[in-house]
Amino acid sequence: MGNSLRCISQEQDPNQKKPSSVVNGNSSEKHVRRLSLIPSFRRRTLLPSLSCSGSSTSSTSKKGGIKTKKKIRERHHQEHHHDHEKDSLIQEQTLAATNILFSQTPRNSNSAPPFRRSTSVVYTQPPQAAVAASVGSVSGALTPKKSTYGYVRSSSNRQRSSTDPVLKPNQLLDKELKVEGAETKRFVLVHGGGFGAWCWYKTITLLEKHGFQVDAVDLTGSGVSSFDTNNITSLAQYVKPLLHFFDTLKPTEKVILVGHDFGGACMSYAMEMYPSKISKAIFISAAMLANAQSTLDLFNQQPDSNYDLMEQVHLFLYANGKKNPPTAVDFDRSLLRDFFFNQSPPKDVALASVSMRPIPFAPVVEKLHVSEKNYGSIRRFYIKTMEDDYAVPVSLQDAMIKSNPPEQVFNLKGSDHAPFLSRPQSLNRILVEISQLPPKKSS
Repeated sequence: MGNSLRCISQEQDPNQKKPSSVVNGNSSEKHVRRLSLIPSFRRRTLLPSLSCSGSSTSSTSKKGGIKTKKKIRERHHQEHHHDHEKDSLIQEQTLAATNILFSQTPRNSNSAPPFRRSTSVVYTQPPQAAVAASVGSVSGALTPKKSTYGYVRSSSNRQRSSTDPVLKPNQLLDKELKVEGAETKRFVLVHGGGFGAWCWYKTITLLEKHGFQVDAVDLTGSGVSSFDTNNITSLAQYVKPLLHFFDTLKPTEKVILVGHDFGGACMSYAMEMYPSKISKAIFISAAMLANAQSTLDLFNQQPDSNYDLMEQVHLFLYANGKKNPPTAVDFDRSLLRDFFFNQSPPKDVALASVSMRPIPFAPVVEKLHVSEKNYGSIRRFYIKTMEDDYAVPVSLQDAMIKSNPPEQVFNLKGSDHAPFLSRPQSLNRILVEISQLPPKKSS
């Protein structure tokens, strides 16, 4: 391009001023800059007119420029025509898809495509059943293994009506939930064995939304506690963070204490020590022990069929050697969903899989001593999970309730062993309802 510009400047008359002439070196530099901004495909069409092979005003150059412009116009016209055809094709495909959609929609004006109200994953049939169905008429050719994850989850296929309110599921549940007259507006949540304060994240959010103050405690060796679980040798050592919390309360301050699973034994220990600071105690599928009973004694009452499953899930750890008693109990992570979380969302199962820690063994076998004066003076409530709880089955919960009756029992349907993950809204309603129960009149 530099040669072309030099040829042009050599042919110019320095005394003549024409609009198209190049006067000096500076203007040549500006011309170069302008050309550099022209796209490459257009530079190829312009540069021939700047060639040194002939005069810049020759008729040949003019004819070449006209032909070049004509080719550019023809190419632009072809591209425009191609884009138009492409847009027409997309429009036809869109119309066809719309017709298919409306042909599958009920024609009743008061109905719409069915939608599932449950946000949990739904298995229409266990995987083994699907495999067996694929065998067809070959009877007995395939004996499927026992399912480890084919639990059917609840859902609703009711078609939505135009009269249904336009609300999110949590708004439907919270619409009539009012918090009035609670004796105390502070909850303390105690996790179960292997869990941590992290497991209450949904419950904390919902209770705080209704104006409650919520504290979730990490017991020793659980959650974010750095203590080695294998070195915990007593129930008192395990529940120390909970006892420390009660020590920080004001003398007249009371809380509602909530415990899950093995956390029931831990909260019972605190109830015996701080009866004046606990207005109500709520056991959620929890170990509600009688006096001089251990958690291990309680779980030994389970049916043999469920005991086999428990043996598969729990893995004993022997930090002091196998000739000595176990120091902790860990979990087979591949069975966590089936045993604990068969109704919980996959993301919560994943959270539990990376967050659960071993349970210290010594507190599990330690017998709890409670008195009627302290422990017995606190109002107790039990939230019973139903048939989908394989960790603490209904029969075991009923046995606890019968031997150590609480003031009231609440049934939580459709939940697995972790209702704070699988049925947080339903659990929240029960907790708020219990918090508003008026104090008992002294006789």
